[in-house]
Amino acid sequence: MNQTLSVAAPKQVSTQEQAVVAKQQIPVKPLIVLGWEMLLALPIGLILGRFHIGGVAWIFGGIVSGAVVLQTCRVLYGYTPKPNRAARKTGMALVGLNVGFSVAHGHLADVASCFPVFGVLTFFLLVCGTLIGYVYSRLSKTNLLTALLATVPGGVGPMSAIAADYGRNVALVALVQAIRVTTVVFLIPLVARLSSGGNQLYPQALPIKGALLSLEPSQLGLLLLALLFGGLAVYLARLSKIPAGEFFGAIVAGIAFIPLLNLLPFISGVNFTLPPLVNIVGQMLLGITIGEYWGDKPTLGKKTIVYALMSVGMTLVAGGLATILAMELTSWDWLTCLLVTAPGGSAEMILVALTLHHNVEIVTAGHLVRLIAINSSLPIWVYLFRRLDSQLSESA
Repeated sequence: MNQTLSVAAPKQVSTQEQAVVAKQQIPVKPLIVLGWEMLLALPIGLILGRFHIGGVAWIFGGIVSGAVVLQTCRVLYGYTPKPNRAARKTGMALVGLNVGFSVAHGHLADVASCFPVFGVLTFFLLVCGTLIGYVYSRLSKTNLLTALLATVPGGVGPMSAIAADYGRNVALVALVQAIRVTTVVFLIPLVARLSSGGNQLYPQALPIKGALLSLEPSQLGLLLLALLFGGLAVYLARLSKIPAGEFFGAIVAGIAFIPLLNLLPFISGVNFTLPPLVNIVGQMLLGITIGEYWGDKPTLGKKTIVYALMSVGMTLVAGGLATILAMELTSWDWLTCLLVTAPGGSAEMILVALTLHHNVEIVTAGHLVRLIAINSSLPIWVYLFRRLDSQLSESA
């Protein structure tokens, strides 16, 4: 009996499909993308600095750059890099180190007496955040856990990562968080400037030329030593599971660097400050990661965007109420109260206080207390909201 062997004809692949496959195989590495983002953020920051928006010009330069580069990769190469969490951690560490050096000579003992006030404000903001999350979930018809992660002022990256871990709507969480952070970073310096009657409250954006020329060879060794010391502190903080270890560890390192250096028997009277370039790079990295979340957004409906804006508006109102509460509880001026209670990101708000040269010690301590409280209590909130979600789905 003759058997006919049938051989399947090779599948014909169209030219369009081959082009799509070729685009997907283009090796666009995260470091290359980050390099292009940094190169683009530099001229944008210089241009924005001409509009007298102060030291936060580099953050906005990074935001624009991150969004533009991600969209370019998507359109031209068919490749969408994920938001670079390592870049944000590095940016937080650099900004934290700069903050630590800035507050090292401040009156840190006076800040310790403010911790009860920080605790009250943090509790008030957490309660408000929970209520806002519940209202947002009812309005947008989304589950409670997603709503909580979207509205709590805990940062774009961490909240999106938690949403991914629990299988929630990462795009929605990132959208609301990105809108909140961008709005706050834009509004706080604007309000401060307008309240001064148009006077220049803070210096212009850090000049890149001056930042490069300030790197004296005699100070280069101390700079490298400070960066290594900051990296060690960040490593130890993360090893100890301290919330926001990159930021917290770098701040502690910045505060302790000069005193510890002067304790060495062969060194005395060291006078060293971080060059402006460290601050510029840290700002751009923070901005780039925010911009990447903007560039990574899928197409969302109008109702989704409207509800997101409503939740951000409610968060800003809660921050305003917390500002009034802080003014009643303390003798701080209104701007200090506003900076302490502003709904983050914490790194960005402390950086705004730094560019304003306005009570950096108090603002730093207030945000660190809130940051630690949010990150420490978040597992409890996640557990409770997941249980409540499951109960509501069973009763539906």
